[in-house]
Amino acid sequence: MFHDANEALLVELPASARTTVPGRYSIWFANGTGHACIGEIVSTDAGAGTVTRRVERVDSGDLLLAKAGIWSGYVYPTPDPLGLPYSDVEIPVENGVAPAWKFAPPRASADSSTWAIHIHGLGGSKAGALRGVPVADRLGYTSLVVSFRNDWDAPASADRRYHLGETEWHDVEAAVLYAVSQGGARNVVLFGWSLGASIALQLAASSEFRHRISRLVVNAPVIDWRSTLVGNARSSGLPGWVARLGLQMLGSSGMRWITGLDAPLSFHTLGFLARANELNVPILVIHNEGDRSTPFAISRDFVARRPGLATLLTFPSAEHTQEWNSDPDGWDTAVFDWLRTAPPSPAASP
Repeated sequence: MFHDANEALLVELPASARTTVPGRYSIWFANGTGHACIGEIVSTDAGAGTVTRRVERVDSGDLLLAKAGIWSGYVYPTPDPLGLPYSDVEIPVENGVAPAWKFAPPRASADSSTWAIHIHGLGGSKAGALRGVPVADRLGYTSLVVSFRNDWDAPASADRRYHLGETEWHDVEAAVLYAVSQGGARNVVLFGWSLGASIALQLAASSEFRHRISRLVVNAPVIDWRSTLVGNARSSGLPGWVARLGLQMLGSSGMRWITGLDAPLSFHTLGFLARANELNVPILVIHNEGDRSTPFAISRDFVARRPGLATLLTFPSAEHTQEWNSDPDGWDTAVFDWLRTAPPSPAASP
């Protein structure tokens, strides 16, 4: 790491498919206690196999001492770097309280009765959903960035296992109730990332508050878990029979002693390719064709099934959930424009 002639902080990294793509990313270092936001590419050295990028900020730790790190799309490790006022709140859920961050725009707006709820992905944390908050703030929405069962900072389920959104959506429904009862929300926009998108779809189809849900913004969405898990198995080089066996075990009551689940998964419930006609809310689907974790073809097929309801927006990233990272300004502008102009759900409260 060094400074250029203008005293800008730069970092030289090994060149790879990840470190040489445009956009804004981050590095976790010092065993996860250090975090730095990494910006534009300044130069590359093909001979040395390195790329030099601008360091936009260091949130924690001493980057000068770092010898190794983990490349990430989590640009905001906490709400503080956003520079927006926020507060810590607790959402009552089934087994206790789930912590959330609440962002309330300081100015009144025509959309002050609209709340945005931001839902992170599988095995992540609520910090991963912070990327959608600035757009919601520009529109005058109050935002809740939520946690749910089995997150490190939220209550565990009885079996301490993720259920791929089939049960987790109840904790996010509790956040919708909070927005309605405590904040007077008349309309709710759901921002879902990966598994968070699956949770958003469950809410739009099944929640008692679905009439409050006016729009969905789903990024790298898991729309159909059966197809997604089979696709992941194939991309990992596993035989098809292994994937099929795994699905059978996850969906079998008799295999709970192996899976550890307290109830089998229903892949019909988790399959919104087949359930697309149950949805009645405008959906912006954001994805990239190179996503190896959640197949892009599923998003394309889903939008094709509901052409008057769902809109597909693509970005050049080849990594899962890093569409925003590849073009932050483009992502923000596209989502802002869509939310401002897309008609709300016909079922949403006036």
